[in-house]
Amino acid sequence: MTQAIIIGSGIGGLAAAIRLARQGINVAVYESADKAGGKVSQLNFDGFRFDAGPSLLTLPELVHELLDDDLRFPIRRLEVITKYFYPDGTHVLAYSDVEKFSAEVGQKLDIPSSKVVNYLKKAAKVYELTSDLFIFGSFHRIKNLMNFKSLKTLIQFRHLQALNTLHEYNRQELSNGHLVQLFDRYATYNGSNPYQTPATLSVISHLEHNLGAFIPEGGMFQITDSLYQQAIRLGVKFHFNQPVLKVETAKNQVSGVIIDTGFATADIVVSDIDIHRFYSSLLPDKKRLARITKEERSSSALIFYWGMKGIFPELDIHNIFFSSDYQDEFEHLFRQKDLFNDPTVYIYISSKYNPTDAPEGCENWFVMINAPADVGQNWHELIAQSRQRILEKLERMSGKKLSGSIVSEQILSPPDIFKQTGSVNGSLYGSSSNSRYASFNRHANFRSDINGLYFVGGSVHPGGGIPLCLSSANIVAKLVNEQLQKQKK
Repeated sequence: MTQAIIIGSGIGGLAAAIRLARQGINVAVYESADKAGGKVSQLNFDGFRFDAGPSLLTLPELVHELLDDDLRFPIRRLEVITKYFYPDGTHVLAYSDVEKFSAEVGQKLDIPSSKVVNYLKKAAKVYELTSDLFIFGSFHRIKNLMNFKSLKTLIQFRHLQALNTLHEYNRQELSNGHLVQLFDRYATYNGSNPYQTPATLSVISHLEHNLGAFIPEGGMFQITDSLYQQAIRLGVKFHFNQPVLKVETAKNQVSGVIIDTGFATADIVVSDIDIHRFYSSLLPDKKRLARITKEERSSSALIFYWGMKGIFPELDIHNIFFSSDYQDEFEHLFRQKDLFNDPTVYIYISSKYNPTDAPEGCENWFVMINAPADVGQNWHELIAQSRQRILEKLERMSGKKLSGSIVSEQILSPPDIFKQTGSVNGSLYGSSSNSRYASFNRHANFRSDINGLYFVGGSVHPGGGIPLCLSSANIVAKLVNEQLQKQKK
């Protein structure tokens, strides 16, 4: 029986385990942590439950297609995706219904509502042209480039706006400063800078507004838990607190991995760890590592998990309090490698949807600001400064005294993210997309020179975020099936 070893049990690793097990492959997962899930985890303390990482789901069908019917769980499509707060006192509700959202923008920002409708139509076009090749397929294989859909993408390349930055494109299409800032924000969904990343990333707004934003009934952690249960049901063996020390190859073929108890044989090895760490420790390769190191790391995050006494009806499930100078904020993140004195603040309150996530009369606030990758900054000092600035900002923009409402607190910083998930420098998405070539520079899901070695997760093609990590597993499963079919012949 074919033996596969998966290194890491993040969302990509779990999906790969399920897909390979369904092909009749014997699958073992080695995970250095004490549980599965990677960044899609949860915190429980003082009666509060928090989704510790991702806080919103798009393309939920990519999760449900992995699960047996009885393991599928209710997922709610949000009526209001995000509530936006601007420094001048403007509030905008980003409804999931495009027409309703457009009307809201037209009323609150005094611009033609058609601007949003037209923008999202163009974003849908980008998705149509790019999804098969850049999201659900691998352009690293010649045969995937030599077909009608790929040719159609090439012919209509101008629709991708790849030569403009996202900010330039948004300013051209939307004109209104508040609306530009709102759509610039989508660059942060893969840890990038809207003033540098290609406008092709407008496709993210299509996923959220045209296709919908969702929350699982039991929180984001329900995704991880259900995938783990599915893998167990299929016979996948999990080895927790068991890091892989090295990947072994012989004659251009993967042969297995070294763990602290010895050698584990495998015909297939799938890595779900940061590609930088893979080539620096598990399969040392100075040339490949140098190429990866040249790429700018994505941003990280500084998160405060606050148990709040009181109910705050002016807030929704997802809330954004914008910076007064967005460009300067990103200058600090990516050039100065520090935290801006007026950061954009994101607040996710899952207890608005699931009241059991907080004690009665309380709310669970996941409070996050974008942070630079960890390059040795004084995080103790930065955390203290940021906490004070966030509170001052929220109190100023909400008109409420908040510091006394915090009854419980835990903090996650970029160094913590590295310790907990192995993401190098605490970067959430591996490399950033701050160049027009970023998508092409991402590591492929396979090694053409080492048979049986594959890669999934946010640091390789097609990129970071739950849908893309799930897609990477699907790509690998297809590649493995092709390999096995060739061997049979």
